[in-house]
Amino acid sequence: MHFRLCAAAFISLAAISSAQAQVRSPNRLPDPRGEFVRLCAPHMLGRWEHPEEVCGCLHDHAAAVVEDRDLREALLRGISETGVPTIETDWVPASKQSEIGPTFTKIAKPTLQCMFEPAK
Repeated sequence: MHFRLCAAAFISLAAISSAQAQVRSPNRLPDPRGEFVRLCAPHMLGRWEHPEEVCGCLHDHAAAVVEDRDLREALLRGISETGVPTIETDWVPASKQSEIGPTFTKIAKPTLQCMFEPAK
């Protein structure tokens, strides 16, 4: 009987330790770039020979020049939903809506490079 109790206690402790180790180990977070390319690429089909490359380039270069997080996230949302750089005014705080135009000016060159200049 004593042996069974000790064995049961040992198994319980091992199970608890294992559960705690699983909680402490970092969970794999989704890859934001991969998710963006997955959402963006279908909008690029028929427009570009390599839609995944265009989407990846837009993520890595065009959106990367936008320092403001709200504007960058709105831009990425627009591209992933439409396939073209788009920012809806209701996607950014009212205080930043005046920055939408300058943001498009800032991303114009890298966007055109992503779309028309082949990757080297």
